[in-house]
Amino acid sequence: MQLLHLEDSPNDATLVEEIVLAEWPDARIHRVCQREDFVAAVEKGGFDLILSDYTLPGFDGLSALEIARALRPEKPFIFLSGTIGEERAIEALQRGADDYVIKDRPRRLIGAIRQTLARTAETARRKHAEQALQESEQRFKQLAEHSSEIFWFASVTPGQILYVSPAVERIWGIPAERFYGEPRLWGSAIHADDRSRVEAAYKAWVEGRAKRFEEEYRVVRPDGSFSWILDSGTLIRDREGKIYRLSGIAKDITSRRLAEEQLREQAALLDKARDAIIATDLNHRVSYWNASAEHIYGWPAIEVFGRNLSELDLGYLPARFEAARAQVLSSGEWRGDFSLRSKQGATLQVESTWSLVRDSEGHPRSILMIDTDVTEKKKLESQLLRADRMDSIGMLAGGVAHDLNNVLAPILMAADLLRLGSRDPADGRLLENIERSALHGTALVRQLLTFARGGEGERAEVKLGPLVEDVQKLLRQSLPRNIELRIDCAGVNRSIHADATQIKQVILNLALNARDAMPQGGRLEIGAADAMVDEASARLHPGAEPGPHVCVAVRDTGTGMPPALLAKIFDPFFTTKGIGKGTGLGLSTVLGIVKGHGGFLKVESEMGRGTEFQLYFPVLLQPPVIPARPADPLAVVGHGELILLVDDEPAMCDTLRLVLERTGYRVAVANGAEAALVEFERRRDAIAAVITDIVMPGMPGTNLIARLRGRAPQLRIIAMSGSLASNQQELLKSLRPSIEFLEKPISSGTLLSTLQRVLAAR
Repeated sequence: MQLLHLEDSPNDATLVEEIVLAEWPDARIHRVCQREDFVAAVEKGGFDLILSDYTLPGFDGLSALEIARALRPEKPFIFLSGTIGEERAIEALQRGADDYVIKDRPRRLIGAIRQTLARTAETARRKHAEQALQESEQRFKQLAEHSSEIFWFASVTPGQILYVSPAVERIWGIPAERFYGEPRLWGSAIHADDRSRVEAAYKAWVEGRAKRFEEEYRVVRPDGSFSWILDSGTLIRDREGKIYRLSGIAKDITSRRLAEEQLREQAALLDKARDAIIATDLNHRVSYWNASAEHIYGWPAIEVFGRNLSELDLGYLPARFEAARAQVLSSGEWRGDFSLRSKQGATLQVESTWSLVRDSEGHPRSILMIDTDVTEKKKLESQLLRADRMDSIGMLAGGVAHDLNNVLAPILMAADLLRLGSRDPADGRLLENIERSALHGTALVRQLLTFARGGEGERAEVKLGPLVEDVQKLLRQSLPRNIELRIDCAGVNRSIHADATQIKQVILNLALNARDAMPQGGRLEIGAADAMVDEASARLHPGAEPGPHVCVAVRDTGTGMPPALLAKIFDPFFTTKGIGKGTGLGLSTVLGIVKGHGGFLKVESEMGRGTEFQLYFPVLLQPPVIPARPADPLAVVGHGELILLVDDEPAMCDTLRLVLERTGYRVAVANGAEAALVEFERRRDAIAAVITDIVMPGMPGTNLIARLRGRAPQLRIIAMSGSLASNQQELLKSLRPSIEFLEKPISSGTLLSTLQRVLAAR
């Protein structure tokens, strides 16, 4: 402690020094006697307390007090005098002295010093605190006045606003001054849809039922627009822990909410996309998975977020996946396809586009994948390619069948003619062998045509329930005992227009293939049920029509087939059986018969789990008209009628001419369409009927018929062909009078009976 002592008496100064040092041994006392020395010491400073006598020669204590208060107002001042009276003491205190001590009571000096120093320290502390508070408030005010956020203070009850920063006017659209005079203004500006929620949260917070107050709500401005606010509050407590004030910060989050809304809208749009949209980090951890990704891959988004793609077991080939990743990291984009599988195990064909996403500084951040499910598209393409291939092979088969029929037809007709003139039994046997061989060839040609276009056959109303029962009887004798046969036709009520023999052939063929696929035994199921084919399903199968169908299903639990093999099973002459065990025409014929009946088929197979064929036939909407059987034509002969015979095959022309001439007809022969037109014009009035081939070089037979009918609308015509497309047959049937059509090879009896019927209709 440093003391400045103003005292002219050495004895008094010594006494004070002894008293002070006895209490504070480390104290330092600087005594002055003169005014000049006192002023110099006060100006110099470095002391904690001034002790002053009241009466000095040429100088007095009150003057010293004035000097001290002028130069060092913060330093305490104590009078120590023997002559100061009560009135002077009061005056001294009024002028700023901190205390006074009578010299004849020197021991009181220690207490006066202690009290004065303590009071001075407290005053200094309080002053410092007030100054710090003022500085803090000034800093807060500067921050609040220039901040974009709203700072506010309020009383606990009744919620009076004590302070709100100017930013409130920009956000609320209301000057800050109005909030001080209108306590309810703040709450009334909250959007009506948010107000009750915010008020309930505020009340729970103030009453201590909630730990914090933090709410997002809308504020409606006077012009009707609104802002989104994030408002958070803090409770201010006193030393006893009682809440005496509320404070908080409110900030405008409109931009953030609009951005979030935009993100939600974008996410909703992405969810409507048909493609799977997936985002991952560079380590393939999923950060986005849209609704189509859920639908295509079967994985809910909630189960995918944060997981690595490898954990989902989608079936990526590691080498191809890494090659795609390397390319997208190096060039920024990759396009390709994958064969993947869903969570449920379904095989998927996916066309994928990967794009590298970079951050604002250009650093790679994530990978965006857009996957298009092309499974059905690939199936359709495969079916279209197969259909084109089958159509091409069918055209080839039709052409071969036409040529073979032109070869076989003269043989059959010649055998008929030779049999009429032969009396030798040995010749009869030779003719029978010739006819049997020709008929066998005819059967082979018909099988080839059945493969090519399904064949026509004898069609009638067929109920599949009884038909499958008949097949079951045949299969019971062919299946080994280790194969269980199940039949279920309870779901079929409708009939189809079909050749029953061909349908049985189809089911037997598939059943026997199923038997061969189950060498260790298993289960064979054959069922039939009514079905409805919609337009989407019909589009997947060329030639199919939407509407009611009957579905025949043949299922086995055999070895199954891989996808590569499944794509070839309908190819002609393709077989997986050993040499001599299969021709490769079985499934091709099945397809031809089904398509020839206006239907389509589907096949599914899985290695180790079996195969299922589904055959769809359009239902019969009206019962077919069964034509009456003709009378025996061999008992009828001609009466000299002139027949114009048109065919480009010389052997066919000669044979037909001989048959007609030997049965009483006259014949005019034309070896082509142009020659037939010339011959018809030359002998128009004499010609009773025309027999013409359809497939001829130059002008087709259908064009010839059209031109002949143009010249003679009632002309009787018989058309022949070894292979005729269904549209050509429909064209011939639509003509009036109708055109009779005969499919080569034909017997003499069939030709003559048909000619008789045509001529009788005149």
